[in-house]
Amino acid sequence: MLNGSLKLFFLKKKAVYFFAILCYALSPLAQNYSYQIALLKYNGGGDWYANFETSLPNLIAFCNEKLKTNINPEQAVVEVGSNEIFNYPFTHITGHGNIIFSDAEAQNLRKYLLGGGFLEISDNYGLDKFIRPQMKKVFPELDFVELPFDHPIYHQKYPFDKGLPKIHEHDNKAPKGFGLLYQGRLVCFYDYECDLGDGWESYEVHKDSPDTHEKALKMGANIISYAFLGANYK
Repeated sequence: MLNGSLKLFFLKKKAVYFFAILCYALSPLAQNYSYQIALLKYNGGGDWYANFETSLPNLIAFCNEKLKTNINPEQAVVEVGSNEIFNYPFTHITGHGNIIFSDAEAQNLRKYLLGGGFLEISDNYGLDKFIRPQMKKVFPELDFVELPFDHPIYHQKYPFDKGLPKIHEHDNKAPKGFGLLYQGRLVCFYDYECDLGDGWESYEVHKDSPDTHEKALKMGANIISYAFLGANYK
């Protein structure tokens, strides 16, 4: 369960809806509660739908089996500027190309994240130069920081003592996990030079080895777990 200080944080942010999800997501009561996670649809011409068929569905199935979550097996799709985003405690964004957030969309995403929502960004190669300036619109006062290997997101159910696993080669760089921290709370996790989203896809898509596929799913499960319970996973 969430500790008192974290409960107070969410209550101060008036995020009662999100608070309920966070409390129940990994508890036995969650078995009677259905909720969804969503893929973010954005403007700008980039392929927001990359990995659409199997990526999140495979991650959801893995989490439901291994973490005993009760996530709806069908992913949702939600536009960045839509009020519907507040229905989803966890959102995922990926792609290769251009992304544009309008001022209204940036403000909507900011409210979502400050209200208790969590965003996972997966660099599907080429995303970096587009996503960084757009997230700067969302949080002008914040910069992405590389998370240390001892951060709790790497030590949920599955330990990753050296940080992100390397799933796909892009520019022959080491994978890095970046975060946006607002008042000490991680509101966004960004996997760079890793490509977790591709790693979650079914074998026939990229023909990743079983070991690579499993590593991607385990790290994805850690992110889901952290988004729901923070450092309180037991």
